Amino acid sequence: MKGQEIQGQAINLNINPKDISWAFWPLVPLYPYSKRRTIRKEVVPDSIWTFDQLQGILYVTVPIRMTVVRLETGGLLIYAPVAPTLECIRLVKELVAKYGEVKYIILPTVSGLEHKVFVGPFARRFPQAQVFIAPGQWSFPLSLPLSWLGFPPKRTQLLPEDSSKTPFADEFDYRILGPIGLGLGSFGEVAFFHKRSQTLLVTDSVVSVPETPPEIVEIEPYPLLFHAKDDAFSIVEDNEANRLKGWQRISLFAFYFRPSAMETVKLGQAFRSSFQVGDRSKKAYFGIYPFKWKNGWQQSFNALRRDGHLLVAPILQALILNRAPQETINWANQVTQWNFQQIIPCHFDAPIPATPQQFRQAFSFLEKDPAINDDLIGATKPLPEEDFQLLRELDETLGKLGIVPRSKEKI
Repeated sequence: MKGQEIQGQAINLNINPKDISWAFWPLVPLYPYSKRRTIRKEVVPDSIWTFDQLQGILYVTVPIRMTVVRLETGGLLIYAPVAPTLECIRLVKELVAKYGEVKYIILPTVSGLEHKVFVGPFARRFPQAQVFIAPGQWSFPLSLPLSWLGFPPKRTQLLPEDSSKTPFADEFDYRILGPIGLGLGSFGEVAFFHKRSQTLLVTDSVVSVPETPPEIVEIEPYPLLFHAKDDAFSIVEDNEANRLKGWQRISLFAFYFRPSAMETVKLGQAFRSSFQVGDRSKKAYFGIYPFKWKNGWQQSFNALRRDGHLLVAPILQALILNRAPQETINWANQVTQWNFQQIIPCHFDAPIPATPQQFRQAFSFLEKDPAINDDLIGATKPLPEEDFQLLRELDETLGKLGIVPRSKEKI
């Protein structure tokens, strides 16, 4: 059977469609919609595994990640479940057969629908597991009971503020950020520290952008080639250089929405161009390609990548965490008290070799006069302000309209 090897797991390219089917995709209609592949990697031998799937909008496809940790007392803890496809559950049950049942399922966020939507269906596949969720859960336009949001009512509870009050306290500590009020909703995240492996688990707070496409993205390369196009008329061959180019532009899209090196094409012009392109360019959106890339996009990506150092996503910097700078810094200081050696986020690269000091300095954008270690000057240098233009405009407009609270000054 045709396949490819990815760090020890044989990836079957001819898998039965039923094994990767996700029937509830209309609840959060993100690409690849009803079909989701899963890649499992062993991060710490016999202790920690990551499960990567894919999600995106407009072919801006990035990894979404679940982390599974073996408990010393037997069994497994799941941090941030992904879609429980047959393939995904089979890979989990291989670990269950060796290490014991899934005992705990953690939802570490209050804002990420792409994480919330999987918890209920995932928990139903493991009916003995206790479900712990971040406090401050919300729904829009109505505030609904947790059971109406899909959480199993008899075995779901909020994570207590005091992490010592949980049944897994001997092996994990955690700190809760937020919830930070954002008007119509809120942002919150729970960072977990696995003591034995000195590993920090986070959801969205920090990431590291890999230079090359992640393995889960390369399984279905079309989005990479779509974004490798310079304009509507480009014909892009499937090769390593174009996949790399597409991934780096996807990263800019994902973080900025509209980076400075990208121009948007007026809809009328985009429609006219779609009638002129050849058939090979019409696979996506009938040939409509409303973007045009300028020289200089590579410099924007290099600044974003920061040579693999930690990064707080520009969206969080400009639209969310700047509404609670002191609370965020206090949380980061608390997390810094743990002696972790690596970080596993729910998106982009993982695991990331990182120290508490590197984690703390990722949040220096919230400070007027940050104390920066000379070894980390490049990693903490502000991102190009021109790439923030759209995010700054959104921030100003939403604040003026009273849709979200106004941002606060740096501390």
